[in-house]
Amino acid sequence: MDPSLARRVLVASTEITSAALEDPENVLRLVVEAAAEIADADLGLAMLATADDGTLTVEASSGEPIAAALSPRSAAAKAARTGVPVMADDVTSDPRTAPYVPQALRSYGPFAVAPFGTSDRKIGALAVYRRRDKPPFTQETVDVLTAFAAQAGLAVVLAEGFTARQRVAVYEERERIARDLHDVIIQRLYGAGVQLSLLERRLGKKLDASQRARIDEAVELVDETIAEVRATVRKLRNTDPADSADLLDSINAEVRTAGELLGFSPRLHVAGDLADVPRKHADDARAALREALSNVVRHSGATNVQIDVRRDEKHLLLRVADNGCGIPSGVTQRGLRHLAERAKSASGDFRVVSSPNGTTLTWSVPV
Repeated sequence: MDPSLARRVLVASTEITSAALEDPENVLRLVVEAAAEIADADLGLAMLATADDGTLTVEASSGEPIAAALSPRSAAAKAARTGVPVMADDVTSDPRTAPYVPQALRSYGPFAVAPFGTSDRKIGALAVYRRRDKPPFTQETVDVLTAFAAQAGLAVVLAEGFTARQRVAVYEERERIARDLHDVIIQRLYGAGVQLSLLERRLGKKLDASQRARIDEAVELVDETIAEVRATVRKLRNTDPADSADLLDSINAEVRTAGELLGFSPRLHVAGDLADVPRKHADDARAALREALSNVVRHSGATNVQIDVRRDEKHLLLRVADNGCGIPSGVTQRGLRHLAERAKSASGDFRVVSSPNGTTLTWSVPV
């Protein structure tokens, strides 16, 4: 390998590894820019597998923005699937590539694509293109691109794990704070309010009007504080507090977060209109979904999660099923007990069926 080319690959790989840990949002853009520079290409694309059928979607571009999906039969999809790079002198005329070139890429000629990721975690493909008047890529360039894609893919995979651990830590800390606020602070405030009310009744006529007014004001202040703390608890337990009034949006946000932590996307099926679900039931449904997905993420080791949400004329139902190891013995189930209490208070139903083959949580309330 040309020494200057090897040096560029080393520098680019080091920068991407650092960026993957410090700025994961921009790492794909850095990868495609480095790939285009290393290959002396006019365009670099990071194509990620976003569907179960093997379709690749362009997620980052080194040049002009490209919005395209590539067929599972395309050269890029095959490279991602098999781990074997592909190159073509002209992407629009080579029989292996021509039928699958999106319109946005038909102005390019020389083409090369390498698998992006690791043997255990296939992210997608990394492709480079040159304009039609440029020379084809050499085998040496393709070999360098393949080596770079493997190194960059490893950095991205490691960053995914690092980010997931950070998210789990934040997720658990938010839940701990919310639980402490709900189980400790609110109860103490409530107790203080009760004591003040009892004190006022016991003293009775010994208090003048101004003293009773001050106690009433203190009780009212305690009640307002309890309401504020409860609102804070709802926000801490909501993945996207700004959208707390929209049940469907927050369900999608919870599922996306769980997917990032699990490394795969749970399947979500929604039936019925969730727009007018009463706020109390919407909050309870969010809490049930969050508790179920939290248990899946932390304990189950599942590889498949199915989420069903159904609203009909009489009921709102949530079901979360996974194929994990079940709820381990010794794990606290306070969160599940709290959801059962919520369902009972709303004349609803809450059930958990757990075995070494998986867990199914079903929560429903009348609406």
